[in-house]
Amino acid sequence: MTLHVEVVIADRELWAGEANMVIAKTLEGDIGILTGHPPVLGILAEGSIVRVLDPEGSGGEDGAGRGVTAAVSGGFLSVADDRVSILAVDAQLGSEVDTSAARSAADEGSGDEDSTEVRYARAQLRAAGEQA
Repeated sequence: MTLHVEVVIADRELWAGEANMVIAKTLEGDIGILTGHPPVLGILAEGSIVRVLDPEGSGGEDGAGRGVTAAVSGGFLSVADDRVSILAVDAQLGSEVDTSAARSAADEGSGDEDSTEVRYARAQLRAAGEQA
């Protein structure tokens, strides 16, 4: 049995598919979701990443079966009936991150560590597998 997961931003569905587990950071702390998880609604932490671990390690965005990693600027996570919806203000898949642009955005705002833009740029770098 698997979870049905969708990552949605305002103008489109960013990613949808099946997963064994979803890991996200909410304002209450990290949450791991497996099949049979009770319903929950959480607020995603700004500038965090969401990991979607695909079933049986097959496929995945990197071809190695590790699943999908997305940087999120903030938003909500909803769990009900083995369906996980990530409703993000802004999000980007790790495989689609322009690391030089993200690094530039993180460096430009380094004087303001707490800004939403800096947190999101650093999340993009982490989602792409780079040091933030």
